[in-house]
Amino acid sequence: MPTVDMPQKLTMYYDKDIDRSLLLSKKIAVVGFGSQGYGQSLNLKESGANVKVALRKGSPTEAKAEAAGLGVVALEEVADWADVVVFLIPDVHHGKVYKDYFEGRLKKGQSLVFSHGFSVHYQEVVPPADVNVFLIAPKSPGHLVRSEYQRERGVPALMAVYQDATGEARELALGYAACIGSGRAGIIETTFKDETETDLFGEQAVLCGGATSLVKAGFETLVEAGYPPELAYFECLHELKLIVDLMYEGGLEDMRYSISDTARYGDVTRGPRVVGPEVKEAMKTVLAEIQSGKFAKEWIAEFHAGQPNLKALVEADRNHPLEVVGHKLRGMMTWLKDSRLVNRDRN
Repeated sequence: MPTVDMPQKLTMYYDKDIDRSLLLSKKIAVVGFGSQGYGQSLNLKESGANVKVALRKGSPTEAKAEAAGLGVVALEEVADWADVVVFLIPDVHHGKVYKDYFEGRLKKGQSLVFSHGFSVHYQEVVPPADVNVFLIAPKSPGHLVRSEYQRERGVPALMAVYQDATGEARELALGYAACIGSGRAGIIETTFKDETETDLFGEQAVLCGGATSLVKAGFETLVEAGYPPELAYFECLHELKLIVDLMYEGGLEDMRYSISDTARYGDVTRGPRVVGPEVKEAMKTVLAEIQSGKFAKEWIAEFHAGQPNLKALVEADRNHPLEVVGHKLRGMMTWLKDSRLVNRDRN
C-alpha cells in the first residue's frame, strides 16, 4: 500500500478564538448575488454586519437581493462606500469588474476579500500594496453555507492573507469567517496558492469531474449490458448520496461499518481495479496543468470566446439518458422539492 507524507498539523480556529468586533465595525459590499453571494451576505447580515449587495445599476438580480431583505449598492459607488469589498462573482469576471470599478479607485486601508484565490493567484487582479487582501473559502457551495448557518451549524473554511496593509487583515479575515458561520466548524489558515490549486484539483479530479464521469460510466455500463435505466440510475447516482453522507460523517470507516460484508469486500477488491494507477497518473497530469497555469489560460480563453466548448458539453449531458431518467424518477419523489438547496427563483 502506498504511503502518504502527512504535512505538519495546521492550526484550526473556532468561534471561541475570534473577536468579530473589528469586522462588524466595517461597511461590507458583497459583489454578486449568486450561490456564494446569497449565502454569505445573508449570514453576514444575521451576524450583525453592515452589509450590502453590490450590483450593476438596473441589474435584474436587485429584486432578488431586496426580497431577501438586503440593501443594494451600485457597483459604481462601492469603492467610495465600502471598507470591505467581497468578490463573489465568477472568477473569470473578476479582472474586468476590478478594472472597471476598482482599479485606481481603492483607498488606502480598504480590504479586498475573495472566496477563491484564482484571480489573484493567476494575476487577473493585481491589488495595490496599500490595501488588505485576504481569502475566506467555505468548503461547500453557497446554498449549503446558508442552510448550515440556519441550522446553527457551519461549513469549514480556508483562510489566507495575501496582503496585510493595515496589520489587521488576519483579524478581519477570522471575523468574516466567523460571521458566515465557519467558526462553528473550523477555519484552517493556508495560502492563496495552495487554496487555488487544491480547490481546482478537487473540483476537476474528484468532486465534480471525477464523480460525474464515474456516475455516467457506471450508468452506461449497466444500460449497455441490458439492465433497465431506472435500476442503473438508483445504483449509480441515487444511492451515491447515502454513501457520501456516511463518509462525510465518519470517513471510510463509518461507511464500511454501515454497508454489508458483500459490499465491503467488493469495495476493497474491485474499487482499486476501476480507479487504479492509470487514474492516479491522469490526476497528476490534471494537477500539473493547474500548477503551471495551463488550465487557467485555457479557461480564460474559453470564456472570452463565448464558452462554446463548455456550452456544448453541458448541453450534451443535459440530454444524457442518466439525466432523462433522473428527471422522471426525481419527479416521483415529491418530498425532494421541499428540501432542495437550490431555488432558482430566489437565489
